[in-house]
Amino acid sequence: MAPGRPYPKKSFWIQFLELLMPLVFFAMAATVAGLALGCALSFHAWVSRVFEGWGFGQGGMHYAAAGIALALSYYAYGFALMFIVPAACWLLGSARLKPYRGPSVSVRALPWYIHNALVFVVRYSFLEFVTPSVYLQIFYRLMGMKIGRDTTLNSTALTDLSLIEIGDRATIGGSASIIGHYGQGGYLVVAPVKIGADATIGLRASVMAGVEVGEGAKVLSNSFVLPNTKIPAGETWGGVPAAKISLSSSRNPNTA
Repeated sequence: MAPGRPYPKKSFWIQFLELLMPLVFFAMAATVAGLALGCALSFHAWVSRVFEGWGFGQGGMHYAAAGIALALSYYAYGFALMFIVPAACWLLGSARLKPYRGPSVSVRALPWYIHNALVFVVRYSFLEFVTPSVYLQIFYRLMGMKIGRDTTLNSTALTDLSLIEIGDRATIGGSASIIGHYGQGGYLVVAPVKIGADATIGLRASVMAGVEVGEGAKVLSNSFVLPNTKIPAGETWGGVPAAKISLSSSRNPNTA
C-alpha cells in the first residue's frame, strides 16, 4: 500500500472475529485457571484437616492455621497451573509455534494467540514467585523453549516461548524482555530468537523477534535490540536502538 493511503475498511467478519476471539481466549484462560484452582481447593481441604488433627482448630491458632493453609494453597494453584497450561497448549496444537507473517486475525495466527494467552495466565498470576528458581526453567521447557546447561534466567518477560533458544551458560538479566513477535505494515510477524552460549542480556534489555545474539556477546542493560538484528560473537551492544559499542582496553591509572 502506498505511503499516506488509508487502510481499507475492515469487513464485517473481521470485526466480528475481533470481538469473538478475545472471549474465546478469556474462556480458555478461565478454564485452565479454574482447573488449577480446583487442585488448590482440594489441597486446602487436605491441609485444613491436617491442621485440625494437630489441634490448631480453636482460638487464635485457628486463624493462623487458616492463613497458612490459604497461602500454601496459592502455591498449589501456581504449581498446578505450570503443568496444566503446557498440557492445554499441546492439546490445542499451540505448543510448537512456527514463524509467521500475515494478518493478525487469521486461522494461521490462532496458535500464536492461544500460546501467549495461556502463558500470560501463569506469568501474571504466579510466575514471579518462582523466579529465578529452577521451576521457572521447568515451565519454560515444558512450553517448548530450548534452554542450555547452567543458564541463568531471571525474567518472566518472555513471550512466544517455543521460538526462543538460549545456549549454555547464558545469562538473562532481571526483567529483560525476549519477544518473538512484532507488528509491521499492518501484519503480525512471528520469528525465532536465538541467544548464544555465554551471552548476556542485561537488566531490562529488550530483544525482539528474529534476533540472533552470538556466543559470548553482551547486550547492555536497558538496551533495545531491533527485530532481525544479528549480533556477532563476542561483541558488546547497547543503546536504543542497540548498536555495537567499542570498549577501550586502556584505563587511566589515576582512576579507580
